[in-house]
Amino acid sequence: MQYGSAELRIRETKDKTKPAGMDISFLALVMILLTIGVTMVLSASFARAYFDPGGVTGGKPAYYFVRQFLFAALGIAAMIVCSRLPVGFYKRFSVPLLVAAIVLLMLVPVIGTNANGAKRWIGLGAFTIQPSEIAKIGIILSFASMICARRGRMSSFRSGILPFSAILAVIVGLLVLEPHFSASIIIIAIGGVMLFLGGARLGWFIAAAVAAGAGIAVLLTMFPYASTRITTWRDPFASTSDEGYQIVQSLYSIGSGGLTGLGLGQSRQKYLYLPEEHNDFIFSVVCEELGFIGALLILTLFSLLIIRGYWIALHCADRYSFLVAAGITTLLAIQVILNVAVVTNLVPCTGISLPFFSYGGTALLMQMAEMGIVLSISRSIPAGRVGG
Repeated sequence: MQYGSAELRIRETKDKTKPAGMDISFLALVMILLTIGVTMVLSASFARAYFDPGGVTGGKPAYYFVRQFLFAALGIAAMIVCSRLPVGFYKRFSVPLLVAAIVLLMLVPVIGTNANGAKRWIGLGAFTIQPSEIAKIGIILSFASMICARRGRMSSFRSGILPFSAILAVIVGLLVLEPHFSASIIIIAIGGVMLFLGGARLGWFIAAAVAAGAGIAVLLTMFPYASTRITTWRDPFASTSDEGYQIVQSLYSIGSGGLTGLGLGQSRQKYLYLPEEHNDFIFSVVCEELGFIGALLILTLFSLLIIRGYWIALHCADRYSFLVAAGITTLLAIQVILNVAVVTNLVPCTGISLPFFSYGGTALLMQMAEMGIVLSISRSIPAGRVGG
C-alpha cells in the first residue's frame, strides 16, 4: 500500500508538470469578440458601400462585410497555425521578422498606396498590407528575445537601452514619413512596456518621457495639422462643419444610443454622417445601435480577454514566453483603450483601430495571429498551474 501511494504521488506530480493544452477561455473570448466585430462591420458599412456605386465597392452593400469575413476566416486559420507552432519558433525568427517589417516600412514611401493624404499601405493586387501592423508584433517578439539574451545587463544604458532605442527610432522615423503618428505612439508605448518588463531602470523612462514631450512639441511646430487636432480636441463644437465634424458626429452617435440603443442595424449616423464609421469609429456605431449596455458588455469582454492574457503571461514556464504574452496583451489593451478614448473625445483624434471590430485585412490577420501566439504559449503552461 505504501508503494502504491508513493507511485500515485509520483504520477500526480508528473501530471502537474505536463502541458495543460490550449487555453479554452482565451480562445472563446477571442471568437466571441471576432463574431460580434464582423457583424458590426456589416451593420456599420452597408450604407457607405451602397452609396458608392462609382467607387471601389461598386454599390454592393455587403462589399466591406464580405472582405472582412474573408479576412476573419483567414485570421482564424492563422490563429490555429500559430497556436500549433512551438514558442521556440517565434524566438528563432523574431529578429528576421523585425528586419522584414523595417524593409517593408522603407518601401512604403517608394511603392506605397495613398489614402486620405497618407501613404501607409503596399498594394498587392486586390489587397493591401500595412507594414506598421507587422512592426508591432516584430517589436514584441524581437525585444523579448533581445531582453532574454541581455539578462542581467538591462539596467545599463549601452546594452540595456541604446540598442532598443535605436530600433524604435528607426521604425518611428519611417512611420513619421507616412505619416502614421498613431502607430508611432503605439510602438513607442509597447517598446517602453517591454523594456520595463525586461528590467530597465525607472530613470530611463523619466528621461524618455521628457524626450517624448520635446518630440511632441517639435511635431506640433513642424506639422500644423497636428496642432489643429489639439485645438479641435479641446473644443470640437467650435468647428462642427470643419475639423471638429468627425468627433462631433461620433458624440452624436454615442449619445443617441442611450441605455439600450436603437437596435442592431438601426444607426442613423452611419448614413454618410459619421466618417470612418466601419473603421476607426465603429465603436460609435456600436454605442448607437447597442446602447450603453451593449457597449459595456463588449468592453467587459475585452477586459476579460486582457485579464486572461496577463494570467497566461504570469503562469508561463520561461521568461521569453512571459515577455511575449505580456507584450501582446498590452498591445491589445493599448489599442482598445486609445480607440475608445478617441471616439469619446477623451484624447485628440487619431487613427487607431479597434481590435476585431475595425475594418482592415492586415490588422485583423495580425491580431488573430497574435492571439494564436498567446494560445501557443498557453499550451506550455504546466497543468498544475491551470485555473483561475
